Amino acid sequence: MQELGLFRYLQPSFFSGLIDDPVMLINIRPTGRGILLDCGQLHHLAKRVLRSIDALFVSHAHMDHLMGFDYLLRHVLVAPRTIKIHGPPGIAERISHKLAGYDWNLTEENWCTFEVYEVHPQQIEQFEFAGSRGFTSQHRQTLARYDRIIYQARHLKVEAEICDHKIPVLIFRVTEAPSFLIDRQRLDEESLLPGPWLKDLEKRFYADGCDSGPIDIWKETAEGHRVETVDNAEALYRKICRDVSPASIGYITDIGMTQDNLSQVYELMRDVTLLVSECTFLAEDEEKARISAHLCTTDLNRISRHIKPGLLLPMHLSKSYISDTQRLYAELDQPHDTQLLQLPDYMTPRPLLPSELPNPILRQ
Repeated sequence: MQELGLFRYLQPSFFSGLIDDPVMLINIRPTGRGILLDCGQLHHLAKRVLRSIDALFVSHAHMDHLMGFDYLLRHVLVAPRTIKIHGPPGIAERISHKLAGYDWNLTEENWCTFEVYEVHPQQIEQFEFAGSRGFTSQHRQTLARYDRIIYQARHLKVEAEICDHKIPVLIFRVTEAPSFLIDRQRLDEESLLPGPWLKDLEKRFYADGCDSGPIDIWKETAEGHRVETVDNAEALYRKICRDVSPASIGYITDIGMTQDNLSQVYELMRDVTLLVSECTFLAEDEEKARISAHLCTTDLNRISRHIKPGLLLPMHLSKSYISDTQRLYAELDQPHDTQLLQLPDYMTPRPLLPSELPNPILRQ
């Protein structure tokens, strides 16, 4: 999956195949920076890509969702910057154990720092792992949770809910920041004329969401156009803007098909533009899905019919179907207006067997 024209600021790319361990990169076009959702296999990502990462969002600490962290660490540890990691309860301890597995006797003051945020139902616990201290753990603060937002930057926000996979697991929604869009018909209905005041309004919009202070506008009257002062710039923008919902990306892995989980999914993922969801089992293995707290094709059909995403990308299929992966797509029955996206089985070539090595000496 590459660039999707429905997004203004974000460029989502799923860097895993249908059966590979999950890793999703979301590039932020205006800045060239990016965030990662999970980090299963990262070895095929270039160093410059990994060095552009500002934040990592880990659904849970099963190996296939976190084992790429060491590869990320290898390429960013000497950079003088801070990388934020968000994950479920216990993620700080998991990161601490990973970092403690190496000797850091050659650390330098300008090495990177990891800020880890554990997402709990009522609060977020912040920890710091500074390279200058050999990446030892320090608890920094407890932050109250007032809503679903766990991360916010200039061009996006990330929301999360806690679901159950026999351990706590996070599902994520990444939403673009709103864009300044003017509806020309509404402009005409208000007898307003285009002019430099629109640039002023746009500047205010991107500075702080449009302040409520006064603004001078150009208005068409029977005597011609004249400059008037409107008391509330924010209220004016609401009258003349185009009602376009910002594009969004939903990411679900791994959850059991329980009513509590469904309630969280339906609420967080409502009207999402792109839904990226695990679909580990086919319909015939529904019982296996229930035992392992995963989704099967009938579950994803139910979820997609309720959410009605614009685009649906199923991923994380069990390796037990390696010889017949296309059955997954045959069993999916997405809503009429939902476009189904398909992945190759693997994003990177499979490992070579000894008999396939080019140098005969290495086969002995």
